[in-house]
Amino acid sequence: MHTRQYDLILWGASGFTGRLVAEYLTSAPLSDLTSTALSNELTWAVAGRNREKLQGMLNELGHSQVPIIIADGFNKNSLLAMAAQAKVVCTTVGPYTQYGSLLVEACVASGTHYCDLSGEAGWMRQMIDRYHQAAVDAKIKIVHSCGFDSIPSDMGVYFLQKEIHKRYGMYATHIKTLVKAAKGGLSGGTFASMIVQINQAKADRSFARLIANPYTLNPDPNFKGPDRPDLQGLYFDPVAKSWIAPFVMAGINTRIVRRSHALQGFPYGESFTYEEAMMTGRGVKGRIQGIAMLLMLGVLVSAKPKGLLQKMVRRFMPKPGEGPSKAVRESGYFYFVLYGTLPDGKIVKAHVKGDRDPGYGSTSKMLAECAVCLAKDEGKMPGTFGVLTASTAMGDALLERLIKYAGLSFEVV
Repeated sequence: MHTRQYDLILWGASGFTGRLVAEYLTSAPLSDLTSTALSNELTWAVAGRNREKLQGMLNELGHSQVPIIIADGFNKNSLLAMAAQAKVVCTTVGPYTQYGSLLVEACVASGTHYCDLSGEAGWMRQMIDRYHQAAVDAKIKIVHSCGFDSIPSDMGVYFLQKEIHKRYGMYATHIKTLVKAAKGGLSGGTFASMIVQINQAKADRSFARLIANPYTLNPDPNFKGPDRPDLQGLYFDPVAKSWIAPFVMAGINTRIVRRSHALQGFPYGESFTYEEAMMTGRGVKGRIQGIAMLLMLGVLVSAKPKGLLQKMVRRFMPKPGEGPSKAVRESGYFYFVLYGTLPDGKIVKAHVKGDRDPGYGSTSKMLAECAVCLAKDEGKMPGTFGVLTASTAMGDALLERLIKYAGLSFEVV
């Protein structure tokens, strides 16, 4: 990639999550992995439509000197001019179905890496079909789902399979990821994206079939594999010793993991299966919590678009651009347990943990480290290009950053 004025540009920095990413970039100990030499320090800018808002945000962070770029998110030439100034564009502006397509196009046209927080499988399928080959030809990485969806799942499977192969000389043929605990809810942007997809699926049967397909993000969406549809019921898992209920993010996380596997050429075998759900606990209490989770998801899916029920649900969820206090973010956490089943039936277990609330605190750190990794770790990343996943785009370089800086831990137990 030719020399650019900036290593990265943060698009949407005046929004709630964008501000958290900006705050992290002004305070994170980035020099350790990028060298302490001044010439190798991170150069970055914020971008958006409103200079006053962006400057106010930077002033509040005590970093008023960070450059500001003004661009129109609905103007192709404006976005192209912005993207051409950086090695990486990192965007927090969603729903991406509405606000992401022109920016991806601009990044591909300008030869600029891209990362986002999208969990919108239908839109991501469009980006794959439109831009994957062009991104390969341009030798750039377009990386979706760089937050709570789907970094812990994608990098968790990457880590566990790597450890299993190192220890046993084989790969797990099945991995089940269970959310054991989490404190802190989904972000307003994630919730808004979910509502957009739910409403679109109700209005368009072909779209509903698309997002229901377990392999919808595979290079070949018509791939026929052994994976089953996402869990829709409740059951007791004797290995986890807990009732198991659907996990709201499984719909995107499972498909990201399967895309990662396919992009690698199916190293775990074409019979490899992956599933994801959440633990609700043991006994009567765990079962009741599982039933409550099913009811909540049922309400969300069955509510009519713009109907009374959906309006009531929206009232209790954060709106895009809103979020919890610093104290709430810092008291949050998440805890995943991964169970890898080997060909001989042996089960290897791993933990993936985050030290902040999943929707905001951890997500902002994960996204920031993805952006810096794309900008600074060229020699450490896999030589892959196209519309990728975090693990296939950045591999060990990102895993190192997540552990060292983003407050994540990955451990075989």
